[in-house]
Amino acid sequence: MVVDKVMHALTLIIVTLLLFAIAYRFYAKFIITKVLVFDPNRPTPAHTLRDGKDYDPTNRYVLFGHHFAAIAGAGPLVGPVLAAQFGYLPGVLWILIGAVLGGAVHDMVILFASVRMNGLSLTQLAKEHISRPAGIATAFAVLFIIITALAGLALVVVNALAESSWATFTIFITLPAALLVGLYMYKIRPGKIVEASLVGVVIVVLGVVFGEPLSHTSFGSLFLFSKPSLSIILPVYGFIASVLPVWLLLCPRDYLSSYMKIGTIGLLIVGIFVVNPVIRMPAVTAYIHGGGPIIPGKVWPFVCITIACGAISGFHSLISSGTTPKMINSEADIQFISYGSMLAEAVVSIMAIIAATVMIPGDYFAINVSPEVFAKLGLATEKLADMERMTGESLVGRSGGAVSLAAGMSLILSAIPGMKHLIGYWYHFAIMFEALFILTTVDAGTRVARYILQELLKVVHPKLGSSTWMPAVLLSGGAISFLWGYLVYNGDISTIWPLFGVANQLLATLALFIGTVFILRHSHRWAYGLITFLPALFMGVTTFVAGVDNIFNNYLPKHNFQGNLKVVLSIVMLVLVVIIFFEAMRKIWWFYKTGLQNATETSPTDTPSALPMDIPD
Repeated sequence: MVVDKVMHALTLIIVTLLLFAIAYRFYAKFIITKVLVFDPNRPTPAHTLRDGKDYDPTNRYVLFGHHFAAIAGAGPLVGPVLAAQFGYLPGVLWILIGAVLGGAVHDMVILFASVRMNGLSLTQLAKEHISRPAGIATAFAVLFIIITALAGLALVVVNALAESSWATFTIFITLPAALLVGLYMYKIRPGKIVEASLVGVVIVVLGVVFGEPLSHTSFGSLFLFSKPSLSIILPVYGFIASVLPVWLLLCPRDYLSSYMKIGTIGLLIVGIFVVNPVIRMPAVTAYIHGGGPIIPGKVWPFVCITIACGAISGFHSLISSGTTPKMINSEADIQFISYGSMLAEAVVSIMAIIAATVMIPGDYFAINVSPEVFAKLGLATEKLADMERMTGESLVGRSGGAVSLAAGMSLILSAIPGMKHLIGYWYHFAIMFEALFILTTVDAGTRVARYILQELLKVVHPKLGSSTWMPAVLLSGGAISFLWGYLVYNGDISTIWPLFGVANQLLATLALFIGTVFILRHSHRWAYGLITFLPALFMGVTTFVAGVDNIFNNYLPKHNFQGNLKVVLSIVMLVLVVIIFFEAMRKIWWFYKTGLQNATETSPTDTPSALPMDIPD
């Protein structure tokens, strides 16, 4: 693997920022003003259904922090690192094109639709805009998908926190900080955002600063956990976050975490501007044709599956139709919170690719594959031995993406003048940052999954769908936490991450079709529907091909219970998506036959007159 043309990281950053600025200014503005036609004076569900628990008007910057933290999990960090086996160019192109034309549009349309429909979940949107069968199929599909997604995200957290007392201590500190900020903003000094933010940020920074020295003491050993222990602790935390009032723990913790997330990425960008490292990985490698040691499939469809959240992610639709629409203060905030958050996440993905590819291929693959597999690649390492010595850890064979990302970040930051001796510090800081980055998605996702499960259980008994009946809240939250926790406890990154990737992109396909029907029903121009319909077709074909490939080439060859379980889950998800696809196409065809203008006026689901007002929280 020889780099034939020199590519500097700074060039990628500048191109990314310019493209995203243009997309936000023109494309996003066109969609929100011409296609969706927002109304800043229209009361949002946060006002009309305000209950002080889930529906509550929230400052746009606080809500941006929550939304960004909730959607930006393992995907924008780990996915691009793993996809670097194909070279830097496929991942970069997919992130730039996918985020602008797919992911950011997907997030904004679903958030707008949910706000217009009283903060309804994606399953209810499918029911109201497509059909009742589509709603039922979407509900089961979302449950399957979100459980596998949460398992994939949590597994990365487990791998990052295992045996790292500094990272675990810092994560722990964010919990009392969030509780204090929540009480400060909503009970002690209502509306004093700046004061509460300063208090919370100071506590989090102290956790970061003192976490490192404390990790070397007997007190630090209290925060040293093994992978099995963390595989139990994380679902317990997810359960707690899913049942407490959203303003008390979930929203303030996500908000505080966003400071660390954006601050660290900003520091990394500054480092790239100062150091301007050379990309050492080729633009494309021989593995684009398949047979790679990390991702066995071809560059298409697997680059679009491996890099999910940084380009387009179905998980975002659960947040855009879950917690966020219930807290939007004004429709004027939708573009900033949804399209803006997605572009910010895409920048994170570009940074992850840069961090992975500033290492020479030998160092990159030595970290991400087993020593036995690496020995067959015929590659040599360069700085790996020095990095192991300076970090005090063995980095060889640490697959999953988290370790190689931390190694790449530490190389960039330690190259800043005067910081060469701090490579070990930056490595452990990056590990902590990754865990903090991902965990905010796990807690928000668990809460959204509880919403959806309660919507399904409501059919059995009305009380089971009530957010005020605590037994139903505890039962649904406990069930969701147990299911994804079981997959984490018994799984590994090589089996769960491909399942998560396929599940996540199948959900994006569903959301885009739902968004297409929503646009057609509320617009008088067929061309507007193409902004979601074309990405939906591309993602549908791409994900279906990847799902079938996973079944026959990844899961069935395992010949064990876990492999067979994932085969069943994959088949169920694919079948449900096919059902929803045909239901959506049937509705779109109905629009075509009836005439768009007439359909918009006479569609039986045009007005949410029968929408449930007792939406589970």
